[in-house]
Amino acid sequence: MASKYRRYHPQKWVGVYVYEVNEIHKGKPDLCFVINYRNGHRLVWEKIGKTSEGYSAAVASELRADRVKAVRHGETIKTAKDLRLEKIERDKTFGELADIYFEVKGATLKGIVVDVNRYKKHLKPMFASLHVSQISPQNIEQLEKKFIQHKPATLWNTLELLRRIINFGSKTNRCPSLQFNIEMPIKDNEVTEYLKPEEAKRFLETAKNWKSKDVANMLLLAFFTGMRRGEIFKLTDDAIDTHMKLISIKDPKGKKTISIGLSRFAEEILHEQALWRDENFPNSPFLFPGKGGRQRTDCSSVDRFKIAAELPQKFRPFHGLRHHFAVTLANSGKFTLDMIAEMLTHKDVNFTKKKYGQFLPEALSAASNTAADILTGKVNL
Repeated sequence: MASKYRRYHPQKWVGVYVYEVNEIHKGKPDLCFVINYRNGHRLVWEKIGKTSEGYSAAVASELRADRVKAVRHGETIKTAKDLRLEKIERDKTFGELADIYFEVKGATLKGIVVDVNRYKKHLKPMFASLHVSQISPQNIEQLEKKFIQHKPATLWNTLELLRRIINFGSKTNRCPSLQFNIEMPIKDNEVTEYLKPEEAKRFLETAKNWKSKDVANMLLLAFFTGMRRGEIFKLTDDAIDTHMKLISIKDPKGKKTISIGLSRFAEEILHEQALWRDENFPNSPFLFPGKGGRQRTDCSSVDRFKIAAELPQKFRPFHGLRHHFAVTLANSGKFTLDMIAEMLTHKDVNFTKKKYGQFLPEALSAASNTAADILTGKVNL
């Protein structure tokens, strides 16, 4: 490797070498400085830099002295090449990050097929070859222009996937964090589902007489607690505290175990379900086991339940029941949005306010009347 290098004043600059590059600097061939030193039994050659870049024999000698000192004290030496490779490893292209993300999350990601298709269609053509450090607000603007004819929710889901993949890369030290915030569009076409009184009545009657008791119990638990489908599937016996009247939700969307209240209705449902489970899957730790007693991953029979109960065609049983729970509480006027957010295990109460604030007619009316009384002098300040 040293054959093309020549020593640069060996008596003055020990271990400093130089070679000419095919470039001219100040009328002369540009020079590139290289140093060598021992790291254990290995002779290390390290390129320092060119004269045109501001490097000199003195600078190269100082860097070599630092390397020799570090070796003597047992410190880890990172050469310029090591740092370049490390930078490459820590700043992968978005396409490389996406491939790793889908491979790592493929087994647990609920909407993996939809996400992969969305990535290939909308994100891959524009972002795959870019390093995260190269992604700019202008790139986001270009993406948004392509969605002018799409619904806001489509753009929102695409940007959310982009952000999710980058956050994964940043947390796993595969890329730097994005240096700007992505402003998410408003999903004004998103529908908040809930049941009308007669629909809720049909739902409860159908659940009472449904032959598959585990399915009926799952839907009833969602109805009375607002729990997410996946949270119900993961429920085990030790998650139910009948003494403190709490349900522990493991690994919710916020990733931190959290507890919600156990009402008497929910407790009766879970007690009945435990008896059903012990009779049909006695060795399963899950309260709502799937095939072979393993953790359930789906429940397609709820579609038959929806038809039997004559629920709206677009009503999504588990998701819709969660919305219905929140809307019913908001409509009652007896719960603040902060309380509803806590019962739904929302991390951000602003999300709850945005989604369910419109369903507070009685509370808003009461607040308006109080404001009117104050303004007219009927209430002393």
